[in-house]
Amino acid sequence: MKKIINDPSNVVEEMVTGLAGMYPQYVERIPGTAALVRSDKDSMTGKVGLVSGGGSGHEPAHAGYVGKGMLTAAVCGQVFTSPTPDQIYEAIKAADQGKGVFLIVKNYSGDVMNFDMAKDLAAMDDIEVRSIVVDDDIAVENSLYTQGRRGVAGTVFMHKILGAAADQGASLDEIEELAKAVLPHINTIGVALSAATVPEVGKPGFVLADDEIEYGVGIHSEPGYRREKIKPSKDLAQELLSKIDESLKLSADKKYAILVNGMGATPLMEQYIFSKDVLDWLGAKGIKPVFTKAGNYMTSIDMAGISLTVMEIVDDKWLDYLNYPVKTIAW
Repeated sequence: MKKIINDPSNVVEEMVTGLAGMYPQYVERIPGTAALVRSDKDSMTGKVGLVSGGGSGHEPAHAGYVGKGMLTAAVCGQVFTSPTPDQIYEAIKAADQGKGVFLIVKNYSGDVMNFDMAKDLAAMDDIEVRSIVVDDDIAVENSLYTQGRRGVAGTVFMHKILGAAADQGASLDEIEELAKAVLPHINTIGVALSAATVPEVGKPGFVLADDEIEYGVGIHSEPGYRREKIKPSKDLAQELLSKIDESLKLSADKKYAILVNGMGATPLMEQYIFSKDVLDWLGAKGIKPVFTKAGNYMTSIDMAGISLTVMEIVDDKWLDYLNYPVKTIAW
């Protein structure tokens, strides 16, 4: 294992310290935690707070989306491990401006349980908290860490849309209604060329031969649905889009947002080639996306691979939210 680290057991502590130190204009650390909150507290007054988080190793998610127009706070758990309820609770308190707090949770058993426990702690302080569990991964119905579909890169679209709504003064009820409306229209699926290596483990979560790929892997190196010989980018795009087409029923008379997401070790060159192939496939069906983005947004440490998120825009206001200006590290 080759990594630019010091102590494998201290990577999250040092990462959070370094992140907060490099970007004080966006975030500050909540004392005694591995959670980060917006440093422009004055501009949050009278607005619903948004909190997300999860295990570390998915950077820039989620701390990279803390800032004006997106998240109010993010909680960094240990690598691929849910943050503890007390840390989530501290983030909720830091995010609360008297209008309530909304939690954006990826569908992993530990995250769901711990965020729910933190919600209960906040209720004892009379902080009203609501939540949405994001389950955008259509690759497998159940996995090692979930009941139902996993939450993956589509979670970033949820951050963006709800963050814009909150920044424009939406109430807690309105944000909850918006989250429930958006969720069924977000689909994500990925493919891996190699697995992630957790620093404290020191070896990949699974091993693929030099000429193998695996479709449908999760962001914690969970198994996918098929392993086969590597294919050209255009064939990978066709496989992933065909799965999404089965789910969303892609049509030229509908509007779509596209997110091509690198898993951590995939060069932007390859992401752009894959993006071209995605756009070519959609174009052949008469589909021209109204919003597109490519880059590393929800990674899996050093996994080589890519994921594709397609969101149907059923309300033009959602597109306005996607285009809403933000001040964050990563968007």
